[in-house]
Amino acid sequence: MLRSSTLKFLKDLKRNNNKPWFNKNRIAYENAKADFIAFIQNVIDQHGKKDNSIKSLTAKECLFRINRDIRFSKDKSPYKTNFGASINKGGRKAFDSAGYYFHLEPGNSFVGGGIYMPMPDLLKKVRQEIDYNLKDFKKILAGKKFKSVYGDLNRSEEFSLSRVPKGYETDNPAAEFLKLKSFIAMTSLSDKDLTSKDLVKKAVAAFDALQPLIEFLNHSISE
Repeated sequence: MLRSSTLKFLKDLKRNNNKPWFNKNRIAYENAKADFIAFIQNVIDQHGKKDNSIKSLTAKECLFRINRDIRFSKDKSPYKTNFGASINKGGRKAFDSAGYYFHLEPGNSFVGGGIYMPMPDLLKKVRQEIDYNLKDFKKILAGKKFKSVYGDLNRSEEFSLSRVPKGYETDNPAAEFLKLKSFIAMTSLSDKDLTSKDLVKKAVAAFDALQPLIEFLNHSISE
């Protein structure tokens, strides 16, 4: 579970997103960060028993900085109002493989993962693997655990093409998946979930349900 004070810090930061306030409340930030790190490490340790690719990771390797990159943004707020962790075999800096993700933001928290906007060469490999092994891919998405936790992949317009990509026929049986530009699944967490004693169990179960998809995607990329 996470402490209610951790959620309170993020809520307060959202209302006071400026450097003077942050500096004044740095101790509260450090305490909240430590709480999140301890939680993520617990999740890694538990799920690492099932997924060898993440078992040697430390939470600090997975956490994103709270400082925002404002160089090219109209929004000059200096800080993110969330804690995020990319639990990937290469840590948060790995953009060439699929992995797990935990997003802590009061009112908008979620757990899930996959691969987000892969580079064209990697995307081509994933699409090719889906085309060749559609039956196996659909079996993963139809799995009882996956369906109960996630329902389906995220198929929003942000992650989808309007047409089947070049090189594939429009009537390809895998067309609905070949249109995707990202392959991710997410499930929401309430603020009540975040402070529940069952949070680690819930996050590990979500990662367990996602693991077959992660392995399929990473196998595709490694081919």
